[in-house]
Amino acid sequence: QVQLVESGGGLVQAGGSLRLSCAASESINAMDWYRQAPGKQREWVATIANGGRTNYADSVKGRFTISSDSAKNTVYLQMNSLKPEDTAVYYCTAAYAGRFYWGQGTQVTVSS
Repeated sequence: QVQLVESGGGLVQAGGSLRLSCAASESINAMDWYRQAPGKQREWVATIANGGRTNYADSVKGRFTISSDSAKNTVYLQMNSLKPEDTAVYYCTAAYAGRFYWGQGTQVTVSS
C-alpha cells in the first residue's frame, strides 16, 4: 500500500504562485496531479514519468511545472500566474503494484 501526502495549498491572489508537494511512502515511477473545482468533474493537470518526462493539460501549460525529487519520493507542482479558475482541491495520484492511489487533497484558492 502507498500513502500520498499533499501539502502546500493555500489562499493566493491572482497572479501569485504556490508550490504543492506530494510525498509518497514508496518509490513511484510516475505520478500525476489532478484537481477538482466546486461543482466540476475532476480533471487531470500534469504527469511526470520515469526519466523526467512531463506532460501538462492545456489549461496550465506554460504556468505550471511538475518536478520530482527521487531521493525524497516527492513530486512538486510549481504553480505560477495563478488565476481564479485554478481554484480547486489538488490531488496527487500514483499507480503502484497494480493499484491506483490518491492523496487526501490540498485546497488551492485564488482570489481575484
